[in-house]
Order: sequence, then C-alpha cells, then structure tokens
Amino acid sequence: MLLAIRHETTYAFSQSVWHSIRLLRLTPRAHDGQTVREWQIVTTPFRPLASYVDGFGNVTHSHTITEPHERTTITVSGLVETSDTAGVLRGADEPLPTGVYLRRTPLTMPEGPVVDLAAAAGRAAGVERLHRLLGLVHERVAYRAGVTEVTTTAAQALEAGAGVCQDHAHVFLAAARALGIPTRYVGGYLSTGDGEGEDQASHAWAEAYDPDLGWVGFDPANGVCPDERYVRTSVGLDYISAAPIRGVRHGLGEEHLSVVVAVTRVPQQ
Repeated sequence: MLLAIRHETTYAFSQSVWHSIRLLRLTPRAHDGQTVREWQIVTTPFRPLASYVDGFGNVTHSHTITEPHERTTITVSGLVETSDTAGVLRGADEPLPTGVYLRRTPLTMPEGPVVDLAAAAGRAAGVERLHRLLGLVHERVAYRAGVTEVTTTAAQALEAGAGVCQDHAHVFLAAARALGIPTRYVGGYLSTGDGEGEDQASHAWAEAYDPDLGWVGFDPANGVCPDERYVRTSVGLDYISAAPIRGVRHGLGEEHLSVVVAVTRVPQQ
C-alpha cells in the first residue's frame, strides 16, 4: 500500500513570543514492511532544522526561533510504502537492549485495576498472553475523546473505562510490563478509510517483545495487530518520550494549537 501523508501543526499565540524550541519526532524510518519514498519537513517561519537520532532510535529534529513571533507552523509530508507483516517488526534499528522497555514511568505504573488486568491476561501462555491483553484493553477502555488528557495515567484511564489511543497504549504498556514483558509506546499514522479517499489519523499503539518472534505490534484501540495501514514514526517508554512534537516557549499570553492530519491511499499501477 502506498500512503501519502500530510501533517500540519500550527501554534498561534495571543501575545508575541520571543523564543521557542521544539523537538520533532515526525520522520519514519525504514524497516521490513515500511519503505520511505519521500519525506520532508517545512517550517514557517523557516529555520534550519538540526537533526540527530535519539537514544530510542528516533529521527529527531530541533526547531528553534529566537526572535519575536505570534505564529509558527510545522508541516510534514511524504510517501510511505507499506506491507502487512502481521505486526511482527524486523529490520529496524534497535540501539537499546530490550530490558530497557521494562522500565516503568509515571504514566504507566501498574496500579489498582492495571494489576487485575495483567493477572487476567497472565492466565494465557507465550504470545497468547499479549493477544489476550490486547482484547481485554480493547474491551474495557472505550474509545472516547475528551475524557482524558495527556497527563492521564494508565490506571486512571482504565478506571474511567474510556480514553483515546494514547490511553489504550499506556494501559497495554503498564499491564504487559507488570507481567515482565518488555513493551514500548509507538507513535505514527493510520489510514482509517476503506478506499482511496483522504482520512485523518495520527495514531498510537504498542510493541511488545516475544522471545520467539521479536518485537510485535499491538493496537488495543482497534483490537488488532498493525498491518499495511500503519506508518511507524517514533518509539519510547510512553507518550512523553515518543511525542511527535514537544517544546517550550518564553512569552506571555495563551497558546492555541491546531492539528490537521491527512492520510491518503495512493493508487499504484
């Protein structure tokens, strides 16, 4: 499948900001089942982007503005060719040992209902435990926007019984790590349409390590393993370390954020 992606993020300020810096984890890398045909990042106002690969293996850019501004836009666009690997990830750069992804974070602590969820999934064996956990998270956390925030923990989302893809991923991470399974947060894009039209979705899911299969993707928001509809751009311990854009600014006034994502399936000859 050939996917055209355009992701535009605009920050508008009620008063002039005199300095801002943002880290961008918006660039997909090649692996089995994912080939990047074209990719570019354009910023307004234009500034040269310093780039590096962070400790998790993410291509990261730094966008810095050191003069007064009231608006900035970051636009990424490109073409990515994908194929279905049944969620199994091979051919990706892995700079860290798998044990790093057992580390718990404030957003993924195995508290309260998460412990019970892990116990329910733990009755299965091997990779079946992960599929069992996938189904349980999908069943117990309804997809509902506006219920949670970026600071909502896995336990809070599970207790509320609702959230967005970030929350589904965090619940899966917390429960899997409680079972002693290295698991990581994944950010990227998802083509949600059934045809060649345009549809919106930046997305988040999880990857868990199985001794026999290696890293395997699990999308508890949709109850499936990632296939050719998914484009993977970043990984981390949780949303904070894999966020597509994070930054700080110096200035007064309010910030207004606007995000538009379009994922279009491109017909191939």
